[in-house]
Amino acid sequence: MSNKDANILFAGGGTGGHLFPALAIADEIRKRNPKANLLFVGTKDKIEARIVPQRGFGFATIWISGFHRSLRLQNLLFPVKIVVSLVQSFFLIKRFLPDVVVGTGGYVCGPVLFVSSLLGIPTIVHESNSYPGITTRLLSGRATKVFTAFEATNRWLKRTDNVELVGTPTRESLDNVPRETAIRFFGLDERKQTVLVFGGSLGASSVNRAMTQIVNDFTGSGIQVIWQMGESDYSDIKDKTKGRNVGWIGAFIERMDYAYAAADVVVSRAGATTIAELTRVGKPAVLVPYPFAAADHQTINARTIAETGAAVIVPDKDVNTSLGKTILEILKDRERMEVMSKASKALGRPNAGRAIAEKILSFVKS
Repeated sequence: MSNKDANILFAGGGTGGHLFPALAIADEIRKRNPKANLLFVGTKDKIEARIVPQRGFGFATIWISGFHRSLRLQNLLFPVKIVVSLVQSFFLIKRFLPDVVVGTGGYVCGPVLFVSSLLGIPTIVHESNSYPGITTRLLSGRATKVFTAFEATNRWLKRTDNVELVGTPTRESLDNVPRETAIRFFGLDERKQTVLVFGGSLGASSVNRAMTQIVNDFTGSGIQVIWQMGESDYSDIKDKTKGRNVGWIGAFIERMDYAYAAADVVVSRAGATTIAELTRVGKPAVLVPYPFAAADHQTINARTIAETGAAVIVPDKDVNTSLGKTILEILKDRERMEVMSKASKALGRPNAGRAIAEKILSFVKS
């Protein structure tokens, strides 16, 4: 790979599903070109503002937010934010002079990638979900290259001659964490089975509510949890579980590599990044697709692995009646867990990040 001092600008955030693929790509670029200058663009009040600096990358912000479908006063500011963010993106690009601009989803991508395409800079979009977000749908016709994780995505894109199926990048740090190390990290008991429960970086309220009842059955069955509740539910549910020896609970898990390594079974939503991570680590999963996702794309995501036997789907409307029973049935059947794990691992695309990084660097002029 070239050792040119390449400037590569990333735009993506709002949720972990948009941010973590970008970080995985950036890590791979850094390995292949240590001299590359990598800068992330996001918003100041979302997950990227905390995580990106922690990972040692440069970070800049623009003023932009999504448009709410319901009537809100914030929507009145949306046209102003569009204009301001376009101007901010223009001056940011002119200062940084990127060789390539990469967008991984979320509203922050829109102005940055639109301006870069107008300026003739190679513009890369990565779409993790089966149903592409509105930013991807709007930009796909202007992008130099669109990388996807599902074949079904093509039907919603403006053109397909610039589309390539590569999978969703995941972090190499997810590999090879010893279970014993992970269990100690969370202060858990090595002798007990462990269930990892999380709803993505923002949490999942319906799953959290169901789990407050389910953990009673777990503690009596020698099962412990690593439970990420999200900021909005953490304070309330923490009080409801006080005094119960359920395991580790928190608003956000900083070390997901350790969480996966400790888990025997994972309970989660079915975002594309979560699916990619589950299949990289090969964990049996109980998936509860978010029912209000655009075009019900989380259910589509979930079916891709449930059909192979790697996961079981519990519809959101059934979490109170079916989730606990489903988890316990899997944990009691070691042979089934092994089959699910192998099926999951077979679906993994651990080299997606490497492939995308190499293709991005190919756009850097030597």
